[in-house]
Amino acid sequence: MHDQLDTIRDLAKKTDSKILMVVLDGVGGLPMTVNGDSELAAAQTPNLDALAAHSQLGQIELVGAGITPGSGPGHLSLFGYDPLRYVVGRGALSAVGIGVKLEAGDVAVRGNFATLGENRIVLDRRAGRPSDEKNADIVAQLRAALPSLDGTPVEIYTESEHRFVVVFRAAGGAPLGANLSDVDPQATGVQPMTAQAHDEASARTAALVNAFVARAEATLAAEPQVNGVLFRGYSDVPRFPSFAEAYGLRAACIASYPMYKGLASLVGMDVLTVEGHEDALDGKVQALTENWAKYDFFYFHVKKTDSTGEDGDFAAKVKKIELFDALLPQLLALNPDVLAIVGDHSTPSKLATHSWHPVPLLIRSEYGRRDVATRYTEDGAQKGSLGLRRGTDVMPLLMANALKLNKYGA
Repeated sequence: MHDQLDTIRDLAKKTDSKILMVVLDGVGGLPMTVNGDSELAAAQTPNLDALAAHSQLGQIELVGAGITPGSGPGHLSLFGYDPLRYVVGRGALSAVGIGVKLEAGDVAVRGNFATLGENRIVLDRRAGRPSDEKNADIVAQLRAALPSLDGTPVEIYTESEHRFVVVFRAAGGAPLGANLSDVDPQATGVQPMTAQAHDEASARTAALVNAFVARAEATLAAEPQVNGVLFRGYSDVPRFPSFAEAYGLRAACIASYPMYKGLASLVGMDVLTVEGHEDALDGKVQALTENWAKYDFFYFHVKKTDSTGEDGDFAAKVKKIELFDALLPQLLALNPDVLAIVGDHSTPSKLATHSWHPVPLLIRSEYGRRDVATRYTEDGAQKGSLGLRRGTDVMPLLMANALKLNKYGA
């Protein structure tokens, strides 16, 4: 089936122009009260405001109207891969992001450490966001207790904070299916769910997952806070057309969290080394600056605009937006031919979770038409000349503004 990605591949041409895509994770928000400001509108962003006045703005639906995207589908959409066609679970993204090689028949799954109360009620889906050191300690306990299950090798890896990854290895046996339901209820005040297989090939995987959950809770029973595990995002080995194949671009990823590095790696981007703590942006700017001459396309990821929204902390999310605004001049100093600022989904503090609301998109290039929007906010994006678009439209727009697409047809 010939889709938009195939069309762009046929039209793509090499030029010297450079594209910088900044993804402010979960940046879209909502007012906490009727007629109030969203986090973006409440933030003091003089640099973003000045940029918006000379850019085009619009809104993006990452998957479709009313559909709340996960981070994986949201990013795939921004990279031009239809998330309804190119499906990958979060487990594979996290596994690849921390350097784990998946083989045919293996299943990887993303885990959250959680706090469970009486009767296994979920009190905190993120166990208070433990330190990476505490995460590693818990992983060590689980590795000792769970080297295998029913003859199936089990590998457990630290990701960061409350996140971890489990890989169930087929190890020469029958392939494991990845079509099963989540354990994570994505809510508090309820019990974890029981994994249910959606096809015969996944029945064994569901049994392994449920056995892992029970053994983990028994192992961690004495822990005061990190005493449960929640799973979501099962996946086997995914395959995608590479960025080089689709766009003819030398592409680089600048991110700290393993899942985003994993996704970039799956689509063929080079994952650059970022110095410093994952929350720090200085290391990312340094990596961008040092590698500016080597690539045509840069994906620059900012995470904490999402994490603070998930925590329901409006003021903290505002602060993270303002911190990005403060470093924006360093990105502009590199003079990218095309600069995009966008989110992979909305995470309103009011909801403390991902939402279906469109995210604001900004594109600055020499070839943009005059726009009426003057701020990079949800209201500004609604007024912008780019209108309401699908996430898969972003890459073609960036390619066009970078003069990297030939004419279609005679």
